[in-house]
Amino acid sequence: MSLQPLVVIGDALLDVDVDGSADRLCPDAPVPVLDADSERPRPGGAALAALLAALSTPRPVRLVAPLGDDEDSARLRDLLAGTVEVVGLPTTGAVPRKTRMLAGDRPLLRLDTGGLGTGPWDLGPVADALADAGAVLVADYGRGVTADPALRDLLTATARRLPLVWDPHPRGADPVPGATLVSPNLAEAGAAGAADWLPAASRAAATLRERWGVEAVVVTAGSHGALLRSAAGNAAVPATAVTGGDPCGAGDRFAAAAALALAGGAAPDEAVSAAVGAAGAFVAGGGAGAVRRTADGTWSHPGLPREGNPRAARALESSPHEESASPSRPGDADAAVALAEATRRRGGRVVATGGCFDLLHAGHARTLAAARALGDVLVVCLNSDDSVRRLKGSQRPVVGQADRAELLAALGCVDAVAVFDEDDPQALIARLRPDVWVKGGDYAADDLPEAPLVRSWGGEVVAVPYHAGRSSTRLLSALIPGGTA
Repeated sequence: MSLQPLVVIGDALLDVDVDGSADRLCPDAPVPVLDADSERPRPGGAALAALLAALSTPRPVRLVAPLGDDEDSARLRDLLAGTVEVVGLPTTGAVPRKTRMLAGDRPLLRLDTGGLGTGPWDLGPVADALADAGAVLVADYGRGVTADPALRDLLTATARRLPLVWDPHPRGADPVPGATLVSPNLAEAGAAGAADWLPAASRAAATLRERWGVEAVVVTAGSHGALLRSAAGNAAVPATAVTGGDPCGAGDRFAAAAALALAGGAAPDEAVSAAVGAAGAFVAGGGAGAVRRTADGTWSHPGLPREGNPRAARALESSPHEESASPSRPGDADAAVALAEATRRRGGRVVATGGCFDLLHAGHARTLAAARALGDVLVVCLNSDDSVRRLKGSQRPVVGQADRAELLAALGCVDAVAVFDEDDPQALIARLRPDVWVKGGDYAADDLPEAPLVRSWGGEVVAVPYHAGRSSTRLLSALIPGGTA
């Protein structure tokens, strides 16, 4: 079944990074001289939001934005070709361009040029673009698009039938009444600088929701996470800690992820949770500056679920909450392998263990804690649902692999979870190459089929103490009428 498009409406920009080195000062002024090596253009503003959405979903993405006959407008169209369908609103002037001068990835200066005329526009193509949409994202960059009265009327009508996410701007117009979700940051919500962000965000979100007449307001708070205010009250979504990274573009990633989740049938709190995770992974992956175009015209980013143009990659089936996962989600084998490799590069010891973990119990927790104590990171290799069924019968697992992975990842002793679909984890172990492979003491280490593999690169195979009387099968038997513990 074909997926309904996500339509992104707003102000498109052209972002250009000029990379170089700055090892000397200008002789006639105390300013650094940048010796430029390369120039990297990419879509910006609403165009960046559309690109990030298109790179993280099989759902078609359309961008509706004013564009002129200037060279930079043509360049922007070329950058998006094959990834995002562009519905241009013809106008005068030049597309706004933001040029960053970078020395060793550190910004020295930003130069802003250009500017497009505003409406009124012929909105027939916009209505056509919205006719079969699954959701709408308004990416307002304060350059006049959202102030057009006729467009606002069209968006107000659209909000009555479709999920509509509005990413506001201090110089932009208010969201239209009935919008599903509005996503100001702390500064845009007027809550910046408060000693405690949570109550300040709560008050601001409640005030803005009533003022704008929208269904929900989510105030994003960077590394803290986000605060959602809806008819059901407040919901706080904490962010996963990110070391380093670049927050540039995080708001666009957040809004795009939320809109895609809503298009997939998620509730607002689920959409916000997905968006917080997606934004965190995007920041950790280098932010907007890490969005790169390859020689064949496809785009990639290390913090997106799938790299490149999804329509040029393998076909993907839709899921109800397609944006509920991020590349660092529990169960992602690639992320676990990357963690293992990074740990070895810095001289750390990688420990791995495996199993079905259908119903977590104290025996699991003790075994995993003991395994983690043997090294610097612990990766849990988790049997997929199909693998469990082949091993334990058609009634198992009781808990699906996504939930099992999430529960394991929530344990403080577990650093990563990797799902495998085979009957045993040897293929995954070969990718992880752990220094220590651990099993519970009910197994004899030397008898494990994976033992020769682990030892082939000098790894150790060990057993940790077994905790009798604790097993998923025993717990299940106690839940069956007439069963015993």
